[in-house]
Amino acid sequence: MKISVIGLGKIGLPLAVQFATKGHDVVGIDVQQRVVDSINEGIEPFPGEFDLQRKLSESRSSGRIRATTEYSDGIPNSDAIVIVVPLFVNDETWQPDFGWMENATRSLAEHLTPGTLISYETTLPVGTTRNRWKPMIEEISGLAEGEDFYLAFSPERVLTGRVFEDLRKYPKLVGGLGSVGTQRAIDFYHSVLDFDDRPDLAPQSNGVWDMGTAEAAEMAKLAETTYRDVNIGLANQFAQFAEQNSIDIYKVIAASNSQPYSHIHRPGIAVGGHCIPVYPRLYLYNDPQASIVRTAREANMDMPAHAVRMLEGNLGDLRGKRIVVLGASYRGGVKETAFSGVFPTVSTLEAKGAAVSVHDPMYSDEELRAFNFEPAHIGQPADGLVLQADHPEYHDLSPETFPGVRVLVDGRNATDASKWSSVARLVIGGGE
Repeated sequence: MKISVIGLGKIGLPLAVQFATKGHDVVGIDVQQRVVDSINEGIEPFPGEFDLQRKLSESRSSGRIRATTEYSDGIPNSDAIVIVVPLFVNDETWQPDFGWMENATRSLAEHLTPGTLISYETTLPVGTTRNRWKPMIEEISGLAEGEDFYLAFSPERVLTGRVFEDLRKYPKLVGGLGSVGTQRAIDFYHSVLDFDDRPDLAPQSNGVWDMGTAEAAEMAKLAETTYRDVNIGLANQFAQFAEQNSIDIYKVIAASNSQPYSHIHRPGIAVGGHCIPVYPRLYLYNDPQASIVRTAREANMDMPAHAVRMLEGNLGDLRGKRIVVLGASYRGGVKETAFSGVFPTVSTLEAKGAAVSVHDPMYSDEELRAFNFEPAHIGQPADGLVLQADHPEYHDLSPETFPGVRVLVDGRNATDASKWSSVARLVIGGGE
């Protein structure tokens, strides 16, 4: 097949490479010339994705993959088009911003040729594939869905850093606008993906799952991610109660989860990344009365301020205090700041008059300054520390690492308590 992949970011490029490794001819389309040039040179444009460089090099050597900025080059005569373009959410209104996706959809529609399967993998509010993309594509292309082209939704369900592993491990969910389109999408994904043959998995537990409709596939992705946000929100409320009552919430959670019907997540200073902070808002776009979803999202958004209140309660007035925030990334071991808790943590500290700097072993001083952070360095004096990302390097921190430190607020329960006996170590949820 000739396959076009629109959006060559941290999900789109591994997908494109995966398709190429199955013997298909892949054209990737991206608006960034730098990304396109890097791919055509056989060099991964961003680091950290396991096995991407090797597979990209092999696919370029075989001539199975190339990249372009031109839809007129990449779209005509494609057998399938897969779209992985970002969908943003307004921080103030929580409303989705379809701008980038609308631009991509208009551009593909202008060059669409009959017989093509179009699959959206970007997470969408329920009904978007049918009610927004279908009429737009039909109007611009002059083609009819279900006759001249087929439209489906199949959400990406992978984490950056392990995309190829997750593609094999988890079921590929597919829902079309009709039975023919759904079957076309099922056949397509069977031909481009590999699935684990694992004895611990029940038959058909992975592979391609027919969700029946695009709406069911859209909701499945929103539901699985919103569940995690709500679960973390509950864990965070448990954690705050535990702090007030000298209870170690981590022991409570471990005990609760020893019973097979309990799956309580871990509390923490922030919920970051491209998915968990965003997709509950997309669900609320369809279901604004979902009070549990809204309450959990608001509770999780308050956790950076809660961590600062913990610091302030022990250290006193923060005006002029030297505070180091440990970790710019949204989670440990990942060089990514999407919706990272570092931003509200720093802004809350600055609002209280603290002298704030940020340390992260994955970022250079120049990169931290690009976020308007003052870089911090191991060995510099500090009055207080707030651990925001659980990088492995932080496990062995001690008071000697930042001379003069009086308080550590460990927002991830990621440090070794035995090293902090001489200094106040405060853990969200009262962990030891």
